[in-house]
Amino acid sequence: MKNVVTLLTILLIAVFVSSCASKKTLETVRIELDDTTNELRRSQSNLQDCNTKLEESNVNYLKEVGENKSLQSQLSSRIDQIQDLKDQIVDLKKQRENQITQVGDLTVLSKTANENIGQTIKQLEQKDKYINLLQAAKNKTDSLNLALAINLKSVLQKGIDDEDIEVKVDKTVVYVNLSDKMLYNSGSATITPRADEVLSKIAQIIQSRPDLDLMVEGYTDNTPIRTSCFEDNWDLSVKRATSVVRALQTKYGVNPDKLIAAGRGEYNTLAENTTDEGKAINRRTRIILLPKLSQFYELLDPTKVPKS
Repeated sequence: MKNVVTLLTILLIAVFVSSCASKKTLETVRIELDDTTNELRRSQSNLQDCNTKLEESNVNYLKEVGENKSLQSQLSSRIDQIQDLKDQIVDLKKQRENQITQVGDLTVLSKTANENIGQTIKQLEQKDKYINLLQAAKNKTDSLNLALAINLKSVLQKGIDDEDIEVKVDKTVVYVNLSDKMLYNSGSATITPRADEVLSKIAQIIQSRPDLDLMVEGYTDNTPIRTSCFEDNWDLSVKRATSVVRALQTKYGVNPDKLIAAGRGEYNTLAENTTDEGKAINRRTRIILLPKLSQFYELLDPTKVPKS
């Protein structure tokens, strides 16, 4: 019996010791687990930071790759430019050598050859002066025509918005287009009262500019006409132009030496004669202000060539 009790006591002591040892082991394992968990979390955080840095590095890498390509492209362009400059330098050197050779050849020319060169240079200088003269004449003519057109528009300003009146500059002349319904009664060459107002203003311009002549051109549409007064459109256009010229002379005192009357008939049209609108445009009288020929001779006077 004593042996049994002793044995049970030993077993209880063993169980108690074992239980204490297990609790200590379990506590140790729990602490290690906590440490491991904390370490894992730190590792995951570090891993996340590394991933973020890796993405930033990738972005920066791609950016640097793009910049590198751009720099390579610029470098290639600069290399091409440098090569072009080198080629130009080579060409310039060749030209310089050729010029030196030509100068050397010129030094051995005979006296007669040198005189011929001098004459050629003088001829070129004369051509340059003549070109400058023509350019100056053209510029002066253009300025005169522009000033004349502005003056005309200013004088006719009360009626310039009327569609029946048109002031234009065409090449070397200024002209005024007047519709037939404003100037004449239908089918006649009689001047209307409305036309007198416009013609009086045009007469003012002519009388203030002794350097101008005036040509009146009559135009018609292609509708045939034959009356006791007019044989055809040619006849009508001429008599209408004559009526305007006569009015300028007799009513407004314009010097007849400055006046020219001309008829163009149904030709030199501005529009097709297939519509009423087109025919109305073609039925017109054109008053052209012409510079006198003496004025052009003055412009071409060699003594008035502009100094370069």
